[in-house]
Amino acid sequence: MRKLEKRIAETLKSATKLAMRGRRPEETFGFVNVPPFRGSTVVYPDAESCLAHKNRYTYGRRGNPTSEALEELWNELEGAAGTVICPSGASAVTTAMLSVLKSGDHVLVVDSVYRPTRNFCENHLRRYGVETTYYDPLVGAGIEALVKPNTRAIMMESPGSQTFEVQDVPAIVAVAKRHGIVTMIDNTYATGLLFRPLDFGVDISINAATKYPSGHSDVLIGLVAANEAHLPALKATHGDLGIYLGPDDVFLTLRGLRTMNIRLKEQGINALHVAKTLATRKGVKRVLHPALHSCPGHEIFQRDFKGPSGMFSIILDVMSDRQVAAFLNNLGLFGMGYSWGGFESLAVPFDCTPFRTATTYAPGGRGIRFSIGLEDPEDLIADLDRGLAAMHAAG
Repeated sequence: MRKLEKRIAETLKSATKLAMRGRRPEETFGFVNVPPFRGSTVVYPDAESCLAHKNRYTYGRRGNPTSEALEELWNELEGAAGTVICPSGASAVTTAMLSVLKSGDHVLVVDSVYRPTRNFCENHLRRYGVETTYYDPLVGAGIEALVKPNTRAIMMESPGSQTFEVQDVPAIVAVAKRHGIVTMIDNTYATGLLFRPLDFGVDISINAATKYPSGHSDVLIGLVAANEAHLPALKATHGDLGIYLGPDDVFLTLRGLRTMNIRLKEQGINALHVAKTLATRKGVKRVLHPALHSCPGHEIFQRDFKGPSGMFSIILDVMSDRQVAAFLNNLGLFGMGYSWGGFESLAVPFDCTPFRTATTYAPGGRGIRFSIGLEDPEDLIADLDRGLAAMHAAG
């Protein structure tokens, strides 16, 4: 396989990059995939190299051919200057935030943010002297009214991973740039295939690669991609915290990425079909899918995203625990588990009432979040109809 010229490599589409980048057959004796490199100690060829730290790799925690292959591929997908690998999505969020924030700083965090991110702000950043203000995900350019002299960063998540509000990222970035504020986004819903935050001026893009990149519900991993200005601080923080992920999980994520384009496209199609069907069913009060008009920020989604992924929520037209349990317990094709993005479909109940502070969460029914997998959507719809029938019978 001939090495591509740079001018040709730069024109490749994302699907081709997922298949091609992060592979070095010329360095791996012709084998297609970079194998898992296990090791802590790296030996130097001579004293001069050791004293100058001139080796390509210096210590196992600081990188190896397997992790470098994943970083290279993710850089291509995100359009990033560099990427660091973390042992979970939550770790990716906290590493990114710690690379930017210090005592005395103020951070603006979207009210629909991933719950562990909120927990980190409340339980740790507060203790370290960092103030957090939560903001309405639909605030757009109005976020400028919340900026303080010590506002250091804005944390976004779009769409929100339970209620799916879509943020006006370009408008928020424009405000941030006027005030010298760092912007970060949890881009796990879309990955770089459906939305490339750095192309919209965001400084740091975070992904729980546990989800779509690994794709098989057997890996925990987080990826943080940064632009050139913020990569040095991100790498320094990552190194100083001693963060490391074993090569087998990195290898499995690389393998998952090779098929992510096909999986994500299929799951997006399946999820939209299921969502549209549920919108017609008795007992479903509302469907929250960013590709539907009923979802807050739908117009922004249409403008900025290349398409939907496989996750959405519904609001059931019931309030009792008994009816919610009847619905969930009569699903035969949906597992109940707090993750998403794998090949299998999942359904979990949620309630944002206890922790939303900048916005009021009062949907008038009980929320269920779905992650649609690779099963036939007609089978999934039939299964959901059985669940809805059981829910009505329990009323």
